[in-house]
Amino acid sequence: MRKIVSLIAAVFCIYGLEAQELLNPINTSSYGVQSLPVQIGKDTSKTRHARLRRLVPPPPAPVSYWTKKNEMGIVLSQAAFSNWNAGGNNSISGISSANFVRAYKRGNVSWNNELILKYGLNSQEDQKLRKADDAIELNSTFGYRTHPKSDWYYSGKLTFKTQFTNGYKYPDRDNPISKFMAPGYLFLGAGTEFSPEEEKFKAYFSPVTMKATYVLDQDLANQGAFGVEKAIYDAEDNIIREGKQTRTEVGILINSQWEKEIYRNMHFTNRVSLYTDYLNDFGNVDVDWEVTFNLVVNEYVKANVGAHIKYDNDVKTRELEISENETFAYGPRLQLKQILGVGVSYMF
Repeated sequence: MRKIVSLIAAVFCIYGLEAQELLNPINTSSYGVQSLPVQIGKDTSKTRHARLRRLVPPPPAPVSYWTKKNEMGIVLSQAAFSNWNAGGNNSISGISSANFVRAYKRGNVSWNNELILKYGLNSQEDQKLRKADDAIELNSTFGYRTHPKSDWYYSGKLTFKTQFTNGYKYPDRDNPISKFMAPGYLFLGAGTEFSPEEEKFKAYFSPVTMKATYVLDQDLANQGAFGVEKAIYDAEDNIIREGKQTRTEVGILINSQWEKEIYRNMHFTNRVSLYTDYLNDFGNVDVDWEVTFNLVVNEYVKANVGAHIKYDNDVKTRELEISENETFAYGPRLQLKQILGVGVSYMF
């Protein structure tokens, strides 16, 4: 009996030591150095989700096939004279511009969109404000290529051009020679475009392009401005039939755009558009050619040197010839604009 009691007491002692060891866990290494106690928290659902989030990698960022460019700037030029023996008039001019580009490219599909806005004013001593520049231009080209390594696209192209405000043949400010949507030009056609990915060069050829000319001011339409059919008058100068406000042509369009850094901080841009109509005087080419050199001073300051040449057989320029009697001569003329100035540009 005494042995049984001793055995039961020994079992209770061993159980008490194990319970104490569970309540105060101490890890002793084989060298007799004790480590700090480690307590393991409860494995709740929140901790399990946190461990799973650490183990599973985050989803990849969404891929965008769009690229964009936003640029706004102003070019200034000024001349001031004080007691200048050679003479001269004080003048200042400013031309503001904005260029917005949205381009989409995925696989064999490309879609390029560009909006160009320009407006400028010129002020000279003893003269009222005059317009220095005025343009609204929208270009959109959709292309598809049959092979991912090909630089040739089957393309459709839309171009729209007009201006913001009235234009005058100064110093005459009473009779505008152009207005908003007078003229307005719309080009819409299909063709092929060569656009290598390594270079900023595009060449577009369309054998079938519609050109629509809009003159939405009835006075200018009655004069037959910009090639629309003018009004018909009777012997007493009464209008029998008013001039048409639209003119539609179908012809060939060749369009090219090239941008290149020809020297450090010197960028060259060349844009040219050639159009000829099949039915009305085929072979007579309308030219729109613009060349610009951008000299980058720093991130914001740039200098611009450029020239813009236009020729359109349908745009008649009025010239006054003074002899015994005053006569007016109408005819197409080469249009030339030159730009030289320093300005501020901001991209975002």
